[in-house]
Amino acid sequence: MVDDVTIEKGLGPEGRIAVVRFDRGDGINALSPEALRQLTDAARSFEDDGGTSVVVLTGGAKSFSAGFDLKDAEGRSRQTMDIGTLRRHLKLGPRLTRAWQDMEQVTIGAIEGFCVGGGVALAVALDFRIMARDAHLRVPEIALGMNMSWQSVPRMLHLMGPARTKQAVILADDRISADQAYEWGLVEQVADPGKSYDAAMALAAKVAAQPPISVAMTKLTVNRLAHALDDLASHMDLDQFALASLTEDHKEGVAAFLGRRPPRFRGR
Repeated sequence: MVDDVTIEKGLGPEGRIAVVRFDRGDGINALSPEALRQLTDAARSFEDDGGTSVVVLTGGAKSFSAGFDLKDAEGRSRQTMDIGTLRRHLKLGPRLTRAWQDMEQVTIGAIEGFCVGGGVALAVALDFRIMARDAHLRVPEIALGMNMSWQSVPRMLHLMGPARTKQAVILADDRISADQAYEWGLVEQVADPGKSYDAAMALAAKVAAQPPISVAMTKLTVNRLAHALDDLASHMDLDQFALASLTEDHKEGVAAFLGRRPPRFRGR
């Protein structure tokens, strides 16, 4: 199995910074089911790591992630799964974002190029996001006849508020520029093109210089307060996703995407 995720530890002040790099080497960085597993395992590998205070997550030079890989053989097998098997398979995404959100270490995303769909879902599960000025975000799920899943809507709501969240998710074809993302509160910093990683490492160094235990406890407190009702608000998004994947509109949306043509949705 090809390893698309690498981990480097012992960086920065007192060696308290780690870098997780997700790069499939194709300039697209789509999230195949196997990539979801590798990224989940990467997050969980820090559970007992008291020597790391900050984790920087970065993608390739051309893209953070294009989102879920619609061309992956395992991903496409969802079309023939029964509902029980499908529900179990759909847990890969929320399991990934929850693993990154629940990390004791402070997490920082460095975004270059494009960040789409599942890439956005992963990014909003982090503590901070730094985005290159020429990069963009996009949430295409609705254009594919699906709902935004992986418990992303509450996280986006906390960052942007209800109107901007609706705008980002419902207007699926609209790109969100780095400047827009910063104005909306979706990212915390905009960097020069090609410099998001450097900016993320500079922020990581500031965090790593702080008392590690106090930082970890503060992050836990803020997250528990901010996300206390998230499970209640989004506990059905996996089943909504499973239901939406059975619609004719979803099949049409995926076919139109793969065929590079406008979709024709019929509400069924």
